[in-house]
Amino acid sequence: MKDCIVRMENIVKSFGSVRASRGVNLEVCPGEIHCLLGENGAGKTVLMSILYGLYQPDSGDIYYKNKKITIGSPKDAINLRIGMVHQHFMLVPTLTVAENIVLGQYPAWKVLSDMPAIQEKIYQLSKEFDLNVHPEALVQDLSVGEQQRVEILKALYHGADLLVLDEPTAVLTPQESEHLLSFLRELADKGLTILFITHKLEEVMQVSDRVTILRDGKAIATVNTSETNPRELARMMVGRDVLMELMKKEGESGEVIFSVRNLNVKDEKGLPAVKNLSLEVREREVVGIAGVSGNGQTELALALAGLVESQFDEIILNKHSLTQKDLSRLNHLGMAHIPEDRQKMGLILPFSVSENFIAETYRNEPFSKKGFLQFRTIKDYSNMLVKKFSIRVGDVDEAIANLSGGNQQKVVVARELDRRPKFLLVNQPTRGIDIGATEFVRQQILAERDAGSAILLISTDLEEIFALSDRILVMYEGRIMGEVPPDHNRVEEIGLMMAGKTEATA
Repeated sequence: MKDCIVRMENIVKSFGSVRASRGVNLEVCPGEIHCLLGENGAGKTVLMSILYGLYQPDSGDIYYKNKKITIGSPKDAINLRIGMVHQHFMLVPTLTVAENIVLGQYPAWKVLSDMPAIQEKIYQLSKEFDLNVHPEALVQDLSVGEQQRVEILKALYHGADLLVLDEPTAVLTPQESEHLLSFLRELADKGLTILFITHKLEEVMQVSDRVTILRDGKAIATVNTSETNPRELARMMVGRDVLMELMKKEGESGEVIFSVRNLNVKDEKGLPAVKNLSLEVREREVVGIAGVSGNGQTELALALAGLVESQFDEIILNKHSLTQKDLSRLNHLGMAHIPEDRQKMGLILPFSVSENFIAETYRNEPFSKKGFLQFRTIKDYSNMLVKKFSIRVGDVDEAIANLSGGNQQKVVVARELDRRPKFLLVNQPTRGIDIGATEFVRQQILAERDAGSAILLISTDLEEIFALSDRILVMYEGRIMGEVPPDHNRVEEIGLMMAGKTEATA
C-alpha cells in the first residue's frame, strides 16, 4: 500500500520468555479509523506502545509518512505528531488542565510566562472540537469522561496527525462512550488518522473503517469493516466459532439466600467507599451490580467476602445472621467467591494447578487423612475438574503461573463452583480473558443459577450485566441508585444512573 501514514513491518518484541509481538505487520491509511481488535494479551497495547516510543522493538521497521523512523521516546512521537491516549490516564490530579497538557514539553520559565496564551489556545481547541474542558480546572475535580477529553485535547494541542486510543471506552458510561465514538468519527472526517485499540466487537462495527485482528502476538488479518460481521471477527480473534448470545432460561426466583442492610465500607485511604448499601439476592437469580469502575464495587466485594473491615446493621446468609467475625469464614457457610483479581486474590502462583484446586479444602477428606495428603486422590480430582471445565494444561502438577489468563480464571471458577455454593459472589469474572474463555465462564455462571444458587455479579462490562442478570442494581459513589430489569431499552437510563444524574424509575 503506497498511500499509508504508518507502516510497521515484522515487529518483534519479547519480555523475558514472553513473546508479545511475533513479527507483526500493520498498515494504516491517512484519515481512517483503524481498529486493532484482539483479546487481552494479544499484543495490541505493546504494538502501539512501540509506535509511541514507550517500548523499543527487538527487530522490525517503522515507516511514518513514507520515511523510515526510530521512535526512541514519547517525546519523539509527539514531535512526529503522534499522540496516544492510554487506557490508564497519564494525568497529574493536582495540576490544572493546561498544566497537564504542556507538562514536560517546555522549560518551566516558558510555561509560566506563556500560560495565558497556552490557556487561550486550549480554550479555542476545546471550543472548536466541542470538548467542553476548562483549561484552569484541576484534573482531580473532573469526571472520568472529562479527564479522557483532556487526554485527547493534549494530543490535539500538540498537533497530532495520528491519534492512538487504548481501550478508550473501558471507564465510560454508555452515553459517554456514544459521544466519544461520534467525536472520533468527526475527527477522522477532518483528516485525523485514528488507531483505536479495543476488544469490543460492537465498537469496531460502529466506528471503524478497517480492522486488524491480533491473536497471540500475530496479525491474523486486516479487513474492511463494511465487509465483515461480529461473528467472523470473533472467530478470527479466537480461532474457532464462538457462541455470540447466551441462552438464558427464564425462571422463578426462590427465597432470599443472602441479604445485607446498611453496609458501610472505607477505602484504603480511610474514605467512605460504600455508603448505607442494602440489597438481597434470591435463589435461582443473578443480581448484577452495574457501574463505572471506582464507585465502590471493589470495596463492596471485599467486604462481603470478609476481606476488609466493614460496618452493617445485618447480613444474613442462608437464614443465618452473621457477625463481622463470621465473615472471615464465609467459605464454610455456603458461600463461594470469584475475586476481581485472580492472581492476587484467587490463586497462589508458585503452586501447582492441583494445589490451587484444593487450597481451601486440603485439610478435609478425601484430600487428607490423619494429617497426610492423599496425592492420588488430589490428582484424580484435579484431572476431573480440568476435563469438566475444559482447562488447557499439560499436567495438573504444572505451576499455575504457566497457564494463560483464561485458563487461570477457569481454575478459580472450577474450584469455587465445585463446592456447590448457595451464594456465589462474582467480581469481574471475564476481565482479561479471551472471548472463548468468556463464553465458557458465563455459561457456567448461568448453569449455577439454574441449579439453584443465588448469585451477586459485579461487573463494569454492561453487556455482561445484561447477558447474565435477572435484576440490575446501579452503583454510583458507593450507593445503589436503583434497580432496573435487564432491558436494553433502559440503557440510557442506566447510563444516567451510572453518572449519578438520576435514579431508577419504576
